[in-house]
Parts: sequence; C-alpha cells; structure tokens
Amino acid sequence: MMKIRFQLFPNLSKIFVLGLLGPFALAGFMAIDSSWGAEADKERWNKKYETENYLFGRDPIPFLTDHVDLLPKGAALDLAMGEGRNGVFLATKGFQVTGVDISEAGFKKARALASEKGVKLTTIVADLEQYTIPPSSYDVIICTYFLQRDLFPKITAALKPGGVAMIETYTVDHLQYRPKFNRTFLLERNELLTLLPGLRVLRYQEVDTGDAAFASILAQKPLQGTRQ
Repeated sequence: MMKIRFQLFPNLSKIFVLGLLGPFALAGFMAIDSSWGAEADKERWNKKYETENYLFGRDPIPFLTDHVDLLPKGAALDLAMGEGRNGVFLATKGFQVTGVDISEAGFKKARALASEKGVKLTTIVADLEQYTIPPSSYDVIICTYFLQRDLFPKITAALKPGGVAMIETYTVDHLQYRPKFNRTFLLERNELLTLLPGLRVLRYQEVDTGDAAFASILAQKPLQGTRQ
C-alpha cells in the first residue's frame, strides 16, 4: 500500500545516490585525487547507460507530470539528466531545456529520445561537483535521484526570481527495500524541507510505494521586492 506524508511550510530555511560505496572508501579516493572519483563515476555510468534499454525508463516522474502546470515557462535546467526522461518531457511542453550530466552515454540516449519526440536539448557533459551554474539564469531547475547537498544553494542562486525548483530522491525509508544503500546518501525524513532556504514550498511529499521510498518538493524563489 502506498503511504504519503504531506507537509507544507511557508518558508524553506554530492552526495550521489551511490548507495553501495562506503564513506571511508569514498573519502580515501577523494583524498588521493579528487579527479579520480569523477572519472570513475563517469566510467561507471557510461557502462550502465550503454544498454539498449532505458535504465530508469522513458517516462517522466509522476511528480513532474502532475505539477508541470505550476512551472513558469522558459529556460529549464535538468541536473544529472541521465537518459533524459524528465528533460525531454519538459521540452515537449515548450521549455528550452539544458541538461548537465557526467555521462556521454546517458546523453546519447537522451538525444535519441528527444529526436523521437521531435524536440531538442542542450547537453553539457560535466561533473556537478565542479560545474558552475550561472546565477539567475533559469525559470525551472529539476534534479531527480541525485543527492549532492552542497548543490542546493547553487540551485537557489541559479533560479530567476519567480523560478521554481523541483527535487525528488530517496529517503532513509528506502533502506527497507535496499538495505545495502549507505544512509549517508539518502535524505533524512523532512530533510528536503531544510535544503532550500528562502524558497516558498508549493508542494511537498514523502512517499512509500511498497518498493521505494522518496521525497519530492516543488519550491519557488520569491519575486524581487516581495516578502514570503
């Protein structure tokens, strides 16, 4: 049975969802050479995405399709785009979509999906730990199933006034379905509400579907000169 906990607050005050790599091993690799982790990450995801099938499917997440009408039209940024299911959907709705991801193989599939749908994407191959997002540049920023906590202030800064961020990723409750996930790489309950300070929460949910547990948020940057 699906369980959903909804919470709504007027104000919101990288860790990739690796799951299988322990924090001490990760810290050791980063201490030796910070570029090592990025190259290993790229190789790993390129290998995963080189299959014919779409690893995470071709359809956008329901939280996006359910709330797309709340997103201001314009420039959209899809962080950790992967195979493009969410970014391509936004492009079909008239958004000018830029995707950032470390995997060229993922982008190859994203562009194929975009071509099939008759839309275009701008793709940037980059490590999000190093990538600089231009400030006040996007009307919409989405990031799904990728958790890099120091990315959230950059998301806030990169939104235009009135812009909207949409985030969805796994919570600690997902451990009951994937016990080998490292808890460090999962959201604590209600943690997502604390990661976008200064944005107004439009929608928030924590969901347990019976085989996955995740949190989703839709939050808006105030217009200049307005109070929250």
